[in-house]
Amino acid sequence: MAILVTGAAGFIGFHLARHLLAQKHEVVGIDNLNAYYDPALKHARLKLLLSDPGFRFFQMDISDQKNLDQVFEGTAIESVAHMAAQAGVRYSLSNPQAYVQSNLAGFACILESCRHHQVKHLVFASSSSVYGANTKQPFCEDDPVDHPVSLYAATKKSNELMAHSYAHLYGLPVTGLRFFTVYGPWGRPDMAPFLFTKAIFEGLPIKVYNYGQMKRDFTYVDDIVEGVARVLARVPQPDPQWPQCPKASTSSAPYRLYNIGNNHPVLLMEFIKTLENAIGKKARMEMLPMQAGDMLSTSADIEALKRDTGFAPRTSLAQGLARLVAWYRDFYGV
Repeated sequence: MAILVTGAAGFIGFHLARHLLAQKHEVVGIDNLNAYYDPALKHARLKLLLSDPGFRFFQMDISDQKNLDQVFEGTAIESVAHMAAQAGVRYSLSNPQAYVQSNLAGFACILESCRHHQVKHLVFASSSSVYGANTKQPFCEDDPVDHPVSLYAATKKSNELMAHSYAHLYGLPVTGLRFFTVYGPWGRPDMAPFLFTKAIFEGLPIKVYNYGQMKRDFTYVDDIVEGVARVLARVPQPDPQWPQCPKASTSSAPYRLYNIGNNHPVLLMEFIKTLENAIGKKARMEMLPMQAGDMLSTSADIEALKRDTGFAPRTSLAQGLARLVAWYRDFYGV
């Protein structure tokens, strides 16, 4: 039986696929290898995955239901780790249709394929962005998330609702994971850790929004992957306390939601200083006001994750950024 990883050539999907292969799982990967960012990076990740005999790959779009079903019909897929999505808050301001197509239509196709092919567990990537305009911190899975501040966040909230409906109607076991600002080697070039690293090496200014007065719960990618793998192995069951004690994170259906974050928010200026130390070079900074769609602060309550899986992220920012910088030097020859 195989594990299907969508977005396998993407940042988190790539790391997750490598982790599962190292555990001797058979992994089937799907990715459309789009040009949202440099496809060469995606191809380089994919090349590493294809070197493992336990990995098979299909280049396709998840919103193509016919081709997606053919993948399921040709392979005994036990569980699905759905990491594919149109990512990025700021890109959603100018290209909303990309999010509707991938994050809504594409996710509906994933749900349909899982439903019709008796998948034992669907785990999907949500985002800390769903907390939107919430001011209570740390963010807890049982907090209301009714005020998204970007279309990207709205699609992720929609994914959680769609997933619950399938868990309720068809008994499909589903777990959603709210990721908090993931960074590390092989990271996305549109995210601040990569953008800042590149700019500092090249002596170019970095754009520091809200004049640096923002906080993020930066989470190292290996910690994210370990959390995903543990959740994959833990098929959710209906909560016996429902409906007497209803919670947003559980259900009378086989459905769960978890935060995965470092549980240690860091000021943006502290992040930049730590990155400067890892590179050994000062950053040139262009101080800018808050940008539309951004959240002022993110902080993860991870008590449910620790309780149910026995795991909590443990990589410090200094350790994680040192590994990111080492990879960047090696991959780009700087």
